[in-house]
Amino acid sequence: MLTEIRSRSQITIPSEIIKKLNLKKGDTLEVSVEGDQIILRPVITIPKDQAYFWTKEWQHEEKLVQSDIKNNKIKSAKSKDELYEDLGL
Repeated sequence: MLTEIRSRSQITIPSEIIKKLNLKKGDTLEVSVEGDQIILRPVITIPKDQAYFWTKEWQHEEKLVQSDIKNNKIKSAKSKDELYEDLGL
C-alpha cells in the first residue's frame, strides 16, 4: 500500500490497516525508525498514578493471588470480629 506525505508532514493510514488493527480516532501510535523504515506501533498509555500496577513485582504478586483464588486458598470472615481474630488482633 502506498500513501503520500501531505502538508504538515501528515499521512493517511489505509482503512484496511485501521480495521485490521482495530484503531480508533484518538488512539496513540509510537513512531520510531529502524534502519531505513518508519515504524508505527499502537500503544496504550497508562496514567502515572497507575503505573505501579504494571511493574514486574506487582504483576508477580497479582499472579500469586489469582493462583490462590483459583485453588480456593482464600479465607473469608463473616464479621469484622472473626476477621480480627483470624489476624490475631
